[in-house]
Amino acid sequence: MSTVKNRNILSGILFGLGLVAFIDETIFHQLLHWHHFYDKSTTNVGLISDGWFHAFSWFATIGGLFLFADLRRKNELSMIKWIASVLIGGGAFQLYDGIIQHKLMRIHQIRYVENVFIYDFVWNIIAILMLVAGLYLLFRSGNTKNEKVVY
Repeated sequence: MSTVKNRNILSGILFGLGLVAFIDETIFHQLLHWHHFYDKSTTNVGLISDGWFHAFSWFATIGGLFLFADLRRKNELSMIKWIASVLIGGGAFQLYDGIIQHKLMRIHQIRYVENVFIYDFVWNIIAILMLVAGLYLLFRSGNTKNEKVVY
Protein backbone atom coordinates (compact mmCIF):
# COMPACT_ATOMS: atom_id res chain seq x y z
CA MET A 1 0.00 0.00 0.00
CA SER A 2 1.42 3.35 -1.00
CA THR A 3 2.15 6.15 1.44
CA VAL A 4 -0.31 8.44 -0.37
CA LYS A 5 -3.08 5.85 -0.07
CA ASN A 6 -2.21 5.33 3.62
CA ARG A 7 -2.37 9.07 4.30
CA ASN A 8 -5.77 9.37 2.56
CA ILE A 9 -7.06 6.48 4.65
CA LEU A 10 -5.58 7.79 7.91
CA SER A 11 -7.00 11.26 7.31
CA GLY A 12 -10.47 9.89 6.59
CA ILE A 13 -10.45 7.49 9.54
CA LEU A 14 -9.39 10.22 11.98
CA PHE A 15 -12.00 12.62 10.63
CA GLY A 16 -14.77 9.99 10.64
CA LEU A 17 -13.93 8.80 14.14
CA GLY A 18 -13.81 12.38 15.43
CA LEU A 19 -16.99 13.40 13.62
CA VAL A 20 -19.09 10.50 14.91
CA ALA A 21 -17.68 10.93 18.43
CA PHE A 22 -18.50 14.64 18.25
CA ILE A 23 -22.06 13.93 17.08
CA ASP A 24 -22.49 11.31 19.82
CA GLU A 25 -21.22 13.68 22.49
CA THR A 26 -23.23 16.65 21.26
CA ILE A 27 -26.57 14.92 20.69
CA PHE A 28 -26.69 12.13 23.29
CA HIS A 29 -24.60 13.70 26.06
CA GLN A 30 -25.36 17.42 25.83
CA LEU A 31 -28.70 17.90 24.06
CA LEU A 32 -30.68 14.80 25.04
CA HIS A 33 -28.89 14.12 28.37
CA TRP A 34 -29.22 10.37 27.79
CA HIS A 35 -25.84 9.52 29.28
CA HIS A 36 -22.30 10.69 30.01
CA PHE A 37 -19.11 9.12 28.73
CA TYR A 38 -18.59 7.60 32.18
CA ASP A 39 -21.77 6.96 34.17
CA LYS A 40 -20.41 4.83 37.03
CA SER A 41 -19.80 7.79 39.33
CA THR A 42 -21.22 11.20 40.18
CA THR A 43 -22.69 13.67 37.70
CA ASN A 44 -19.59 15.85 38.08
CA VAL A 45 -17.31 12.96 37.10
CA GLY A 46 -19.64 12.25 34.18
CA LEU A 47 -19.36 15.85 33.01
CA ILE A 48 -15.57 15.80 33.31
CA SER A 49 -15.44 12.56 31.31
CA ASP A 50 -17.63 14.21 28.66
CA GLY A 51 -15.13 17.07 28.45
CA TRP A 52 -12.22 14.69 27.88
CA PHE A 53 -14.25 12.74 25.33
CA HIS A 54 -15.15 15.98 23.53
CA ALA A 55 -11.49 17.06 23.46
CA PHE A 56 -10.49 13.64 22.06
CA SER A 57 -13.10 13.89 19.30
CA TRP A 58 -11.90 17.37 18.33
CA PHE A 59 -8.23 16.31 18.27
CA ALA A 60 -9.09 13.42 15.95
CA THR A 61 -11.25 15.65 13.73
CA ILE A 62 -8.67 18.42 13.48
CA GLY A 63 -5.83 15.93 12.92
CA GLY A 64 -7.80 14.37 10.07
CA LEU A 65 -8.46 17.79 8.55
CA PHE A 66 -4.79 18.80 8.75
CA LEU A 67 -3.86 15.63 6.87
CA PHE A 68 -6.69 16.34 4.39
CA ALA A 69 -5.37 19.86 3.74
CA ASP A 70 -1.83 18.55 3.27
CA LEU A 71 -3.01 15.88 0.81
CA ARG A 72 -4.99 18.49 -1.09
CA ARG A 73 -2.05 20.92 -1.15
CA LYS A 74 0.19 18.19 -2.59
CA ASN A 75 -2.49 17.15 -5.13
CA GLU A 76 -2.58 13.67 -3.54
CA LEU A 77 -6.15 13.68 -2.25
CA SER A 78 -8.33 10.78 -3.37
CA MET A 79 -11.86 11.80 -2.43
CA ILE A 80 -13.30 8.29 -2.84
CA LYS A 81 -10.66 6.76 -0.54
CA TRP A 82 -11.12 9.60 1.91
CA ILE A 83 -14.93 9.33 2.03
CA ALA A 84 -14.66 5.54 2.32
CA SER A 85 -12.26 5.99 5.23
CA VAL A 86 -14.55 8.53 6.92
CA LEU A 87 -17.31 5.90 6.88
CA ILE A 88 -14.90 3.24 8.17
CA GLY A 89 -13.61 5.47 10.99
CA GLY A 90 -17.09 6.57 12.02
CA GLY A 91 -18.54 3.06 11.82
CA ALA A 92 -15.61 1.54 13.70
CA PHE A 93 -15.94 4.09 16.50
CA GLN A 94 -19.69 3.57 16.77
CA LEU A 95 -19.39 -0.23 16.77
CA TYR A 96 -16.62 -0.07 19.40
CA ASP A 97 -18.79 2.23 21.51
CA GLY A 98 -21.87 0.02 21.11
CA ILE A 99 -20.18 -3.29 21.87
CA ILE A 100 -17.17 -2.56 24.07
CA GLN A 101 -18.26 0.50 26.05
CA HIS A 102 -22.00 -0.19 26.26
CA LYS A 103 -22.06 -3.96 26.73
CA LEU A 104 -18.65 -5.28 27.82
CA MET A 105 -17.29 -2.42 29.95
CA ARG A 106 -20.75 -1.05 30.83
CA ILE A 107 -19.35 2.46 31.37
CA HIS A 108 -22.60 3.86 29.96
CA GLN A 109 -25.71 2.84 28.03
CA ILE A 110 -27.17 4.65 25.06
CA ARG A 111 -30.23 5.46 27.10
CA TYR A 112 -31.37 4.38 30.52
CA VAL A 113 -34.75 2.82 29.79
CA GLU A 114 -36.31 -0.53 30.66
CA ASN A 115 -35.85 -1.99 27.16
CA VAL A 116 -32.55 -0.70 25.78
CA PHE A 117 -32.35 -3.47 23.14
CA ILE A 118 -33.90 -1.39 20.32
CA TYR A 119 -31.46 1.47 20.98
CA ASP A 120 -28.48 -0.90 20.97
CA PHE A 121 -29.76 -2.67 17.86
CA VAL A 122 -30.21 0.54 15.84
CA TRP A 123 -26.88 1.95 17.08
CA ASN A 124 -24.92 -1.14 16.06
CA ILE A 125 -26.76 -1.68 12.74
CA ILE A 126 -25.96 1.89 11.70
CA ALA A 127 -22.31 1.27 12.63
CA ILE A 128 -22.19 -1.94 10.59
CA LEU A 129 -23.82 -0.23 7.59
CA MET A 130 -21.25 2.57 7.75
CA LEU A 131 -18.40 0.05 7.94
CA VAL A 132 -19.72 -2.06 5.06
CA ALA A 133 -20.33 1.00 2.87
CA GLY A 134 -16.86 2.35 3.64
CA LEU A 135 -15.13 -0.97 2.98
CA TYR A 136 -17.07 -1.41 -0.26
CA LEU A 137 -16.03 2.04 -1.48
CA LEU A 138 -12.43 1.51 -0.40
CA PHE A 139 -12.07 -1.85 -2.15
CA ARG A 140 -13.88 -0.52 -5.21
CA SER A 141 -11.52 2.46 -5.38
CA GLY A 142 -8.51 0.14 -5.09
CA ASN A 143 -9.55 -1.68 -8.26
CA THR A 144 -9.59 1.47 -10.35
CA LYS A 145 -6.59 1.48 -12.67
CA ASN A 146 -6.40 5.21 -13.44
CA GLU A 147 -7.72 6.80 -10.30
CA LYS A 148 -7.98 10.52 -10.71
CA VAL A 149 -6.76 12.59 -7.79
CA VAL A 150 -9.29 15.24 -6.76
CA TYR A 151 -7.89 18.71 -6.17
